[in-house]
Amino acid sequence: MPEMIILVDEKDREIGEIEKIEAHKNGGKLHRAFSIFIFNSSNEIMLQRRALTKHHWAGVWSNTCCSHPLIKEKLENAVHRRLKKEMGFDCILKEAFSLVYKATDKETDLTEWEYDHFFIGVFDGAPKLNPKEVKEWKWIKINELKDDLKKNPKKYTPWFKIGLNKVVENL
Repeated sequence: MPEMIILVDEKDREIGEIEKIEAHKNGGKLHRAFSIFIFNSSNEIMLQRRALTKHHWAGVWSNTCCSHPLIKEKLENAVHRRLKKEMGFDCILKEAFSLVYKATDKETDLTEWEYDHFFIGVFDGAPKLNPKEVKEWKWIKINELKDDLKKNPKKYTPWFKIGLNKVVENL
């Protein structure tokens, strides 16, 4: 059965539903999403490298977890469901801000056009990765990450690059 996600308008009001892959084709359709940024008590950020089997931005580094709530699923439930599914742990999450962005993966011609809710959490353990979702992970200091983003911007997902500075402001 295809996974269905929520279509929204520019104010995050629900306007319909669409099969997940279809939401990313032909320039994309605006849909609800979330991005989770996990920090440890040393103020390092946990990054994940997306699995090579992902439809878009495969093998690219990103924030700790990102996905879409399912139809009729509360955003607060979706963030915990996906964090457990992708990274094998859960923690307290706080919504920090939201924004709309649009970006196309040049490799696959799939487009993310998302009303993206950004969540922040703290965790000091090691994740238990779901290999279907995540290839590898690491902790990294913010200043090292920002240096690498300048040198190697193509190694990172667009939503991660767009949201990082605002996430750091919300710590």
